[in-house]
Amino acid sequence: MRLSVDRLREISVTLLTKHGAPTDHAHLQADLLIEAEMRGLPSHGVQRLPRVLSRIDKGLADPQASGVVSGRRPSFLAIDGERGLGPVVMMRAISELKKIVSDTGMAAAGIRNANHIGMLAYYAEAAAADGLIGIILSTSEALVHPYGGTDAMLGTNPIAIGIPTGADPFVLDLATSLVSMGKIHHHALRGEPIPPGWAVDAKGRPTTDADAAKNGAIAPFGDAKGYGLGLAVELMVSALAGSAFAPEVHGTLDETHPANKGDLVILIDLAAGAGSSNALSTYLDRLRNSHPLNSERPVSIPGDGARSRRAASIAAGIDLPEELFNELHALAAA
Repeated sequence: MRLSVDRLREISVTLLTKHGAPTDHAHLQADLLIEAEMRGLPSHGVQRLPRVLSRIDKGLADPQASGVVSGRRPSFLAIDGERGLGPVVMMRAISELKKIVSDTGMAAAGIRNANHIGMLAYYAEAAAADGLIGIILSTSEALVHPYGGTDAMLGTNPIAIGIPTGADPFVLDLATSLVSMGKIHHHALRGEPIPPGWAVDAKGRPTTDADAAKNGAIAPFGDAKGYGLGLAVELMVSALAGSAFAPEVHGTLDETHPANKGDLVILIDLAAGAGSSNALSTYLDRLRNSHPLNSERPVSIPGDGARSRRAASIAAGIDLPEELFNELHALAAA
């Protein structure tokens, strides 16, 4: 079922405000989900809205909270999210860091007790829009098996980096798992198999069944490389945010537990360095204009594809699975 971006935003904001979110919080949470849809990441899109609403109804998410600074150093903030909506708490953290980064050149915040923050590129791009390099890291439930193992022991532990340039920002957003669990849920929602190699089932056997993969473990990307990077994120975020390690984490994929994962945001003032944003833009264009392997597929830069898909979604609307469309319609009717 296809909906315009404006209509989907209207539905999402209305549902969130009816569940107690202040208007600005509702718009921020809805914007995060819809941006993911527009950029071709439905796993982090509106399919998560019913779960957000359920978590609010059960007291697991406080739609009015925005987080508080619970500890402070000259360039580091410890933030208690007060069970607030993830995007609201993260943007509050970024706002607090902006107050000090112009003096320190670099500042970071460790965040605990906040709900799922969704697509990390959203925050990296927001930082870049203000002339700041933004580095965002997050953890999750144990969903990924270590290299050489079959048990889910690590989170998908994504990383996003946003760098301002003289033109469009460079925005890299990737999970340290081969795919996100949200993507596997999206395949299950559509009744589609997953590609071989993505995951193992609960008994450690390779599977292409999306439902079986939901109860198993995802592979790290790049074998030992993704495993090592994911473990580094796990250790750094848990150490700085004071959050639980993956096997004890809950609350980003369920509707029964408080969220106890961690988030880390690092901001760096580009003006503190010796380089220039225009030089970065020139170099990125050199990459785009370099010889492609396939003449019909030019070299691109991380973020280019997402911007192209976003423009197409604004023009043509967003196609939702019928089951999700019906669920949102029922929630709206209720």
